[in-house]
Amino acid sequence: MTTLAPGANAPVAAGPLQVAIVYSPIPGADIDISAFALGTSGKVRGDGDMCFYGQTSVLGGALQLTSSSAGRAEFTVDLARLESAVEKIALTATIYENKAAFDRVSSLSLTVSGGLEAQIPTSGMKETALILGEFYLRQGAWKFRCVGQGFAGGLEPLAKHFGVEVAAPAPSQAAPAAVPPPAPAPAPAAPKPTVSLSKITLDKSRSSISLEKTAAGFGEIKVNLNWNKGKSGGGFFSRNKSVDLDVGCLFELQDGYKGAVQALGRAFGDLHNEPYIQLMGDDRTGSVSDGEWLHINGHKWSEIRRILVFAFIYDGAPNWKETDGVVTIFIPGQPEIEVRLNEEGGRYGMCAIALLENDNGAVKVSRRVDFHQGHREMDQAYGWGMRWSAGSK
Repeated sequence: MTTLAPGANAPVAAGPLQVAIVYSPIPGADIDISAFALGTSGKVRGDGDMCFYGQTSVLGGALQLTSSSAGRAEFTVDLARLESAVEKIALTATIYENKAAFDRVSSLSLTVSGGLEAQIPTSGMKETALILGEFYLRQGAWKFRCVGQGFAGGLEPLAKHFGVEVAAPAPSQAAPAAVPPPAPAPAPAAPKPTVSLSKITLDKSRSSISLEKTAAGFGEIKVNLNWNKGKSGGGFFSRNKSVDLDVGCLFELQDGYKGAVQALGRAFGDLHNEPYIQLMGDDRTGSVSDGEWLHINGHKWSEIRRILVFAFIYDGAPNWKETDGVVTIFIPGQPEIEVRLNEEGGRYGMCAIALLENDNGAVKVSRRVDFHQGHREMDQAYGWGMRWSAGSK
C-alpha cells in the first residue's frame, strides 16, 4: 500500500477503479461525498458532470457513486471510458447545511484499488467543504493526487468553484395575470459561472501554497492582522491591560534592496514606489474592528523577491494564544489565505507569521508562526542581514 500525504501523487491504471472514502461521522451532521468531472479549464461542462447523492451515475456510467452511508462512500470510475474532454475527476466532501466543520472529523482517508491510500489531515480545519483528491491526466497517463484543500460554505460554493450552476429556489407568489407574450428578444450571452474562491487555512499539515499569476495580474495584495478585541472588566484584555499588537514586514527586492515596513520608527512604506508595500495606519489597542492592514502592489510583484510578514507585541505581556491573532491574505481572483497565531510563544514578543516569495512569478505563501526575542533575532533567523537600533512610535 502506498500512502499519499497532501500534495503527493502516484500513477494509476487507466481501467476501472474502485474508490472508497472512509471517515468518522459527526453526530447530528451529515457528510456528503461528491465527484466532479472537469475539463482543461478546471470546470465542468454542465450539471451532468457532477456525481452526487442526487445524480449517482454520470458520463454514461463511467463515473458512479455506488454506495453512500454514514462513515463511508464508494465510487467506481473507468478512466479509459471517459470522454477526451474530461481531464480530471475531483473527489470532495461537504458537511450538509454547514452544521459543523471538518475539525470534528477525527479520521478521514481515501483508498484507490491497486494499492493507493490518502490520509487527509483535519485537525484544526474550520472549513465545511473539502477537496479530497483528484485523478488527472498528464502526458497521456492518469495519476492520482492527494489534495486536502478546504473551502468555506459547504457544497454550493464548492460546486460553483467547479463551474456548476446552482439554481436558487423560486420564491412563492401568486400566479400573475395573463399578459400578451413579449416580442422576441435577442438571445443573451451565456452567463459566466460564478466562481467561489473560499478561504484556505495554512497549518502544520498544509504549510504552503503557490498562487499562479492570472491574465489580470495580482492586483493589490492586502494582508490583514486581527486579534481578540477583549471585553470590558478585568482579565488580559481589560482596558488597563490592553495589548498593542502590530503587523509589519521585512522585504527584499530583486535588486537586493532590503528594509522593514512597520509603525515602529514610522516606516510606513510606499505602495507606488519602492518598496511597493505600505502599512495602512496603526491600531494601537485593537479597537479598530478590522485590525491592521499591509498593502502590497501586486503589479510590481516581479520586482519583489520576498516578504516576511510579522507581528510583535509593542506593549503588554506576551501571551500569543490569548490574542487569538489571525493574519488573512487577500489576492484578487485568488482564495483567501489564513494563518492563525495559535502557537505558544513564551516570553518572546515577536512572531514571524508568513513568508511570501516570488517563485518564478508565482506568489508562494508559507506559514511560519515562529517566535523571536526581537527584530534582530528574527532577521538573523531568516538571513536578512540588516542593522538594527532601538526605535519608537
